[in-house]
Amino acid sequence: MDLGYQECYKETNELAAERYELAAERIAEIAEAAQTPEPFAEYFQKNAAYLQRLGALYEKGKGGSLVARSMEECEADNATLYGEILPEAYGRSYANPAYAAARLGETFGGALSLLAAHLRTACGEVFRGNLMQLTIAMELFVEVYNCFEGAAADALPQEKEVQQIVYWYFHDYREIFDERSVRRLVNPAEDFEKEIVMQADLSDLRYLYRYGAYIGENERQIAAYLNTLPEADIQAMADTYTEGYRIGFETTGKDLSKKTAAQVRYPIGFERMVRAAVCNFEKMGLEVTMLASGTAANKQYDYDHREDRAYYFDKAYVERGLETWKNAFEEEKVHANGMAGPAVIEVFGEEPFSPETKKEAFRYSEKQQQLCVYEASQRGQITNQYIKGEERSFTIIAYPLPSIGARFEEIFAETVKINTLDYMLYRNMQQKMIDVLDQADRVHITGKGANKTDLYVNIWKLQNPEGETAFENCVADVNIPVGEVFTSPVLKGTNGKLHVGQVYLNGLNYKNLEIDFKDGMVEKYTCTNFEDETENKNYIRDNVLMHHETLPMGEFAIGTNTTAYRMARDYDIADKLPILIAEKTGPHFAVGDTCYSHEEDNLSYNPDGKAIVARENTVSAQRRENPEKAYLNCHTDITIPYDELDKITVIRKDGTTEDIIVDGRFVLAGTEALNEPLDR
Repeated sequence: MDLGYQECYKETNELAAERYELAAERIAEIAEAAQTPEPFAEYFQKNAAYLQRLGALYEKGKGGSLVARSMEECEADNATLYGEILPEAYGRSYANPAYAAARLGETFGGALSLLAAHLRTACGEVFRGNLMQLTIAMELFVEVYNCFEGAAADALPQEKEVQQIVYWYFHDYREIFDERSVRRLVNPAEDFEKEIVMQADLSDLRYLYRYGAYIGENERQIAAYLNTLPEADIQAMADTYTEGYRIGFETTGKDLSKKTAAQVRYPIGFERMVRAAVCNFEKMGLEVTMLASGTAANKQYDYDHREDRAYYFDKAYVERGLETWKNAFEEEKVHANGMAGPAVIEVFGEEPFSPETKKEAFRYSEKQQQLCVYEASQRGQITNQYIKGEERSFTIIAYPLPSIGARFEEIFAETVKINTLDYMLYRNMQQKMIDVLDQADRVHITGKGANKTDLYVNIWKLQNPEGETAFENCVADVNIPVGEVFTSPVLKGTNGKLHVGQVYLNGLNYKNLEIDFKDGMVEKYTCTNFEDETENKNYIRDNVLMHHETLPMGEFAIGTNTTAYRMARDYDIADKLPILIAEKTGPHFAVGDTCYSHEEDNLSYNPDGKAIVARENTVSAQRRENPEKAYLNCHTDITIPYDELDKITVIRKDGTTEDIIVDGRFVLAGTEALNEPLDR
């Protein structure tokens, strides 16, 4: 009988078994009495005890009793695994680099905090039954402990000794990590999540704890809420999601029948909808790979450790990783060739997060930031060789979490409505905009009130206006909900300032974000999150520019989903909307790759039959000779909400103008219906 994911780990578990027994014995000794000077003894004993708890859970899983735990046991185990990094306890956790440095000293505090955080990555692996991952984490811990064992307080190990242990661990085991990542991405045999989704009793919320992930109020409450919905409502949600995926292939002229699997990425708690979606995909002839994720136990913890690789990150490590990444794809090339692309369910509704920047946390050096850019580019190219960009598609949809507030159920119902708006109505109004935008030499966008936006975007010049268009008429297929027209700007001649009072990007809050463009490239940037201007610039460079010196404007779009905008204002949740919905609630500008990354040469058409020709810029045009410079592996949308917007004006070559929006309202003939939600 095919045991699915368990079969994937059978061989490596057998290889790890003896090593695990030896490591576990050593861990038990350390937990009982660490033979190191204080304050290190407490650190090693606490983390050894944590590894013992992981070992005990592994044994339960091996014996089949994990799924039989009572709800009380499930909650207690989850608290044991994640309690120390929850906000209320994090101030006194060795996983907190500031606390670790204060207690253990600056020499070793960072490294030992990194180690404590890395041990926690074994949680999910334990529940999967991946003994090798638990074993090598234990061995790393023991090897670091051995450096301190028996040392006098004034004769601690050399810092380089500990650094080298950590370096060679990540270097040597990169192969294991990459094989696992690629297999889970493309191979349906990795069916750990699918077994939970398709076989668990979803009315019994104990199933949530089978992932080994942090389970908080959001996960418990959303699962309970979905259990109250009629089956027809669940099926309708799943149909919207999977039909968007199917139509994405249809509208871009890609052959879905050539593909064998879709990757389903979903939030824990949405299993009932996902179960219906899996059945839909199977009717399309697609198996699934799956990636489940929960809300963060502590976003500050994640932020503190986001650049831990700086401790061991160098050129040799990167080159080793590129080799193992390619080898992993080569091993899975048949499954990779059959991968149709991701189908993503996002969630929103958590409080906007403004991080604290800690000097004790690891940060990439300038040289390492350049290496990050190189690594991302090379990995992206390798991935694209095996999962071909010109053959794959995606879809993405979003729903609110209970943390959005007391009116969660109303907001959920409104979001479902937004996800299923009449796309024909929007398509026709958006076409009227495109008819005018296609006449543009430039488009001028200005803010009002405190918004300082003053930006000219250069538009692609059409050679055959009867058969070509510069803007895509985006309705609800891959990018749900409906509501935008977009283009790839001509970089030269795209100049000016983009400003937004507050925006939430990739889970981080930005206040008074300003980006200045010169010939379509980011020239300078700032925000007001921190008192120190250097911190503001680093915050944007690390999390918006993704360590690049500059990025091009990869997209200019006009969002038309005024219904979503009205929902955001009525429920006071504008700061909690995901980019996916927020980008439809005003004009937006993306820094990074174009929307046609790796698909520039695959012509696609608008519903009116015109070919969309604005598919590249001078950066992506380098793809044949210099692909590492052509693709930036990031794309971040920044939206100006209607209430901060003054005008969007088309400027023709002959100097005549025509307004699309004035004072935040649509004024183009045939688009006035979009104002109805704004005026309510």
